[in-house]
Amino acid sequence: MQFQLTLEEGKLLVKLARQAVKNYLKNGKALALPSNVSPKLKERCGVFVTINRVNNGEKKLRGCIGFPYPTTMLVQAVIESAISSATQDPRFSPLSIEELNHVVFEVSVLTPPQQVEAKNPKEYCSKINVGRDGLIVERSFCKGLLLPQVPVEWKWDEETFLCQCCIKAGLSPDSWLLDGTKIYTFQAIIFEEKAPGGEVALKEIGGKTCDS
Repeated sequence: MQFQLTLEEGKLLVKLARQAVKNYLKNGKALALPSNVSPKLKERCGVFVTINRVNNGEKKLRGCIGFPYPTTMLVQAVIESAISSATQDPRFSPLSIEELNHVVFEVSVLTPPQQVEAKNPKEYCSKINVGRDGLIVERSFCKGLLLPQVPVEWKWDEETFLCQCCIKAGLSPDSWLLDGTKIYTFQAIIFEEKAPGGEVALKEIGGKTCDS
């Protein structure tokens, strides 16, 4: 991917996500946009903020919401996604202020999704790369998205990745084989806290760098 971020820019985004949630849980207001940031952080980018609960070294999803497409300035998208992940993910109850010391934040900055072209749907498996690509499956009014790190964490192969993305969209697992289903891939630069409120690092998935 050509768009790149430095570690310092990544640290700022992750800290911004945590601060946005802390501020919202304390006073119910969105954090003001930071002004003194690099031009790259003001570009429009897709982004997802993932919140994981940490217990005895094990991470468990606590919320994940974001912007699939580059419609919003990156710092603004991080603030809005972080608050939504903490309070509006329908799979979980809203995060409490007491939980902040027990969760880690992860920010995934996305490349614009690109439709995968295939003469036969069975070709999709050879056209996506676990460890590099995230997926969007779209059929009619149904749409599902899975970030690039998800299939690596769950040890899925490409076919399972496609099936699980269909399930995420509310479709049957084999819907990716049907005419009219659209498959998109994207990549991500991912920064994560190593411990709640602790050091932030670039996350590598599948043993591959994010620009591979």
